[in-house]
Amino acid sequence: MNLEEYLVDHADSRGLLNALRAVILGVGTVTEELSKSQLAFRAGRTFAIAWAPAQYLGERGAPLVLSLALPQHVENPRWKEVVEPRAGVFMHHLELRAVNEIDDEVRDWITRAYVAAR
Repeated sequence: MNLEEYLVDHADSRGLLNALRAVILGVGTVTEELSKSQLAFRAGRTFAIAWAPAQYLGERGAPLVLSLALPQHVENPRWKEVVEPRAGVFMHHLELRAVNEIDDEVRDWITRAYVAAR
């Protein structure tokens, strides 16, 4: 599968992914790794992952989730979940349902995750 084929049957998810990619690729030198279920963004190490619960859950799932690896837990009610998979790495999961949710706050979190990954 290539990037053009990823989420081709999920228009809402694909539109959000396109907007999110534009923001993430704009923060600096980033490589992308596509698998069947997600698109990972790397800058030394993975700092962001986009995946579509709707791909598996239909309308019960959010069109897109952005998962960001940050070096500290960022308190904010927008997070669906925050977990610490290993010491000093906090995965923050943000459900996205509309392009306007990729706002300045989200852009700041993406930049912080990118800087921490380098």
